[in-house]
Amino acid sequence: MKRLLLDSVLQARAQKRPLVLVTELGTGRQWVEGEGEPASGGDVGVRDATRDALRRDRSEVVEVAGARYFLHVMSPPLRLFVVGAVHIAQALAPMASLLGYAVTVIDPRRSFVTAERFPDVTVATEWPDEVLTGAELDARSAVVTLTHDPKLDDPALHVALASPAFYIGSLGSRRTHARRIERLTEAGFTDETLARIHAPVGLDIGAVTAGEIAASIAAELTANFRVRTDT
Repeated sequence: MKRLLLDSVLQARAQKRPLVLVTELGTGRQWVEGEGEPASGGDVGVRDATRDALRRDRSEVVEVAGARYFLHVMSPPLRLFVVGAVHIAQALAPMASLLGYAVTVIDPRRSFVTAERFPDVTVATEWPDEVLTGAELDARSAVVTLTHDPKLDDPALHVALASPAFYIGSLGSRRTHARRIERLTEAGFTDETLARIHAPVGLDIGAVTAGEIAASIAAELTANFRVRTDT
């Protein structure tokens, strides 16, 4: 890879911008395509293919006008922010890590957030809204609130709903969620915005245990990300 291309890739990663490294297999010619990249002069069909690959988050070989190209998608990592260091979070964190998410568990109750309970994931003991604001949530971010405590969950939802996060989920019964919606409506959020919250969180698989609920959340995360990118 030439130095100019490498600089483009490193800059995009630093700025958390997705891009595609395009390699023409017959000639070895390479260039990058992506938002914020200068016009490459590549074939329009190739540019369309790179946009499609970025949307689906999937590297692939394509053929355009008789030439074959390898499209290497380089996207920032998926991120999952879990508010509440509860038993469900203990099961969800390793599942999400296996799915490729960079997981952060947030809970200002320091006794809940220990390395023993949450090995191999990032933990934060600041208030959830502070952590999420600093994280600069993007379209590859997901937020799940699990505490049942409006003092923790609601501020996190305020930040998440104002962001382009692709998934927002909240634990709680329909009655709990109805009260949550009342509070958020009073805070100025519209019905359209509040419809982004998945609650009760997770796919309806009859989950009962913490592990089952975590599995239902992981499944709903995957469904929302893949359906969004594959359609």
